[in-house]
Amino acid sequence: MGMGRTASADTNLTWSARLIALAGIGLIGCAILFLIVNFTSFIELGLGQAETGATDASVLAFSPKFHDYVSHLQVALSGFIAATGIALVTFAMWGIQRGERWAFWGSVVTAVVAVGVAVPLRYPYGLAALGHLGLIYLDVLIFAAGVVLGLRAFMRSTTTMQPAMR
Repeated sequence: MGMGRTASADTNLTWSARLIALAGIGLIGCAILFLIVNFTSFIELGLGQAETGATDASVLAFSPKFHDYVSHLQVALSGFIAATGIALVTFAMWGIQRGERWAFWGSVVTAVVAVGVAVPLRYPYGLAALGHLGLIYLDVLIFAAGVVLGLRAFMRSTTTMQPAMR
């Protein structure tokens, strides 16, 4: 146990790291699924003609070049989703688990920016179907649980490291 850390703080750090890593693995899985869907049905998971007004065939018939353009964006996005997941796993397993605050806050900022940019615009465009964002919602819940445990651990370790007031 590190200086000034309690067994409770260590347990919280361990579970924080595990949950944040699990959220990262979830993102990697989402990225792989996103990539597979791009090449098998083109329109993102959980979205269909009702939400997008198009099918793979109709976009291809409209403009093969536009189809390829959208496909390349989806492939690139899957890479960024996977990279975010890899970052979370790395922060968690080689930083948070060791009690490194920079890794904890790095994971929080990484996830908040990713979700904060990727999700909100889906609502006004009618693209926030549960079948489309359900896995991301689950991933955010797992991540949030990890963040709460991490905050508890770091708050405890800060208070136990403070000199006694006289």
